Amino acid sequence: MAGRREVPVDPAAGPVQRFAFELRKLRAESGGITYRTLARRAGYSVTTLSQAAAGQQLPTLPVALAYAGACGGDLAEWEARWKRAVEESAGAQPRPENGSVAPYRGLTRFETGDSALFFGREQLTADLVDLLRRRRFAAVFGPSGSGKSSLLRAGLIPALRQTQEPHLRPAAIRILTPGEHPARTHAPLIAPAVPGAGSAEADTFLIVDQFEEVFTLCRDAAERARFIDLLLAAREPESRLRVLLAVRGDFYGRCAEHRDLAAALRDANLLAGAMNPAELRAAVVKPATAAGLTVERALTNRLVKEVADAPGGLPLLSHALVETWRRRRGKTLTMAGYEAAGCMAGAIAKTAEEVYGRFTEHQAAAARRVLLRLIAPGDGTPDTRRPVARAELPGTGREDTAQVLEALARARLLTLDGDTIDIAHEALITAWPRLRGWIEDDRERLRVHRNLTEAAHTWQELGREDGALYRGSRLAAAQEHFGGAPCEDLTDLEYAFLDAGRDHEQKGRRRYRLVLTAVFTALCLALVAAGLAVGQWQSAVTAQHLAESRQLAAQSGALLDSQPDLAALLAVHAYRTGPTREATAALYAAAALPLRKRLVNGTEPVQAVALSPDGRTRHARRRRKDADLGPAGRPAPAHRGHRPQRQ
Repeated sequence: MAGRREVPVDPAAGPVQRFAFELRKLRAESGGITYRTLARRAGYSVTTLSQAAAGQQLPTLPVALAYAGACGGDLAEWEARWKRAVEESAGAQPRPENGSVAPYRGLTRFETGDSALFFGREQLTADLVDLLRRRRFAAVFGPSGSGKSSLLRAGLIPALRQTQEPHLRPAAIRILTPGEHPARTHAPLIAPAVPGAGSAEADTFLIVDQFEEVFTLCRDAAERARFIDLLLAAREPESRLRVLLAVRGDFYGRCAEHRDLAAALRDANLLAGAMNPAELRAAVVKPATAAGLTVERALTNRLVKEVADAPGGLPLLSHALVETWRRRRGKTLTMAGYEAAGCMAGAIAKTAEEVYGRFTEHQAAAARRVLLRLIAPGDGTPDTRRPVARAELPGTGREDTAQVLEALARARLLTLDGDTIDIAHEALITAWPRLRGWIEDDRERLRVHRNLTEAAHTWQELGREDGALYRGSRLAAAQEHFGGAPCEDLTDLEYAFLDAGRDHEQKGRRRYRLVLTAVFTALCLALVAAGLAVGQWQSAVTAQHLAESRQLAAQSGALLDSQPDLAALLAVHAYRTGPTREATAALYAAAALPLRKRLVNGTEPVQAVALSPDGRTRHARRRRKDADLGPAGRPAPAHRGHRPQRQ
């Protein structure tokens, strides 16, 4: 091999020939090492390495890198050259825009009309039909990416339409996804169809895809329960309904929250597990065969091996096959095309990055807003996609947003179904690092935004009642994330909802301040009134005391000559009752006269003395008891040995 001259290649003949020419040039620049030496360094056979530089077909990436590395080349540079050669080579192939249709569906699901390309799930489809034969209400569970939506549409529905069993032949087949308001939106559909001629006993089949939306999108527990109760009515034969739910596997436990639903699914559910190797091989090869294409055996073996170790990897497989088909060589899907597409793990990210990289700065910002709007952040569960109406997207009427939607839909990263926009598959959430990073950076903000969106729609449905507005901590949280400078993430309705909440809170604060001011004023007035009342009471008491003092002083003055002792006592009592001028004068007048007798009736001091209205009887009050002092003008009788003493 070392002595045989290589057939010359023309670098201008195409990307494959140019790549081979560059490999030969690298070997020559490394000293013209022989292929035997090259084989020892690279770990590949002489034949494999010589074919890599023959210019007849593009080598696989590992072979190309081994060749370049053995010659001392920069591996990163040669990987970029190899990918450029693959892309340029694929550019000469027919594209979908030119009328050629891929036999795979990428991230989008298989529809009923795609049953001729749907392979690998024949046994699971038969098991589903058998389950519906035995049960009127059933469910199929499976992880995200197990192909449940495609199974229902391209597998089950065609099988039901082709069945020859009378009791399984459907009067009608209806398929729906719950959405945010399942009972309100779908109640009319949860009713049997009018049977046609000869089908009086036929049932209406109701297929509820993505049933987990009753937990992720529907926040009203009462409406969720009502929707489930409507579906459970199918258990009765007279309902003329048969219901099949398709539920993501990690929501199995949530189904147990509804007691009747858990009871209905106890022995009426089927698990959509991973495909076995034979089924995977059929899913890879048979669609290509139906389209007149072939798949390299080595590529088929590699895909089967990789998907077998990737739970929920069917969307990744399908997307990688689409991108490989775009890079096919003639009618063959090659290993080189697969590696150029980024392989299974990187095909989605590569496609998404290529689309995103073509956006302008404003379009990139619009793409982030659109994609995050389509995400429902998980709460203890993985993040899920969230279909939205086109009107809910901020900036829907702007050219940037429209161009972004069109580009993402053309790359099959989004689906545009009438007025509804959705992520093509949840695999995009985990497989595209940029989108995953956006979600992690804005996770708390996304939760607040999802709640805000729902509350704004509820407010709109209730006629914009003040009672439906945000208050307190919820309003504070929304203002923290969206209350600053104008935010393009919000729709007009969400802006109006937040503005109304702020206005209502400000009015409430003003009302609170007015009420507080009124209460304070009323309290002040009450205190003033109480003060005035107390003052008036004190004045009345003082006036009463003054009147009593003057009366006692007058009585003292009347008794100065006849009973000076009593007059003195009355004068003292009058002064104590109220120090009026009259009491003072009576006190001085009584003090000027000598007492004739000392009142000694008992051992305790006298606290008060009173004179009867006729002036003939006097009465004294002691600390413990009263004592009658006898007729006025005569001393009271002595108390047990005590005699009146003269002064």
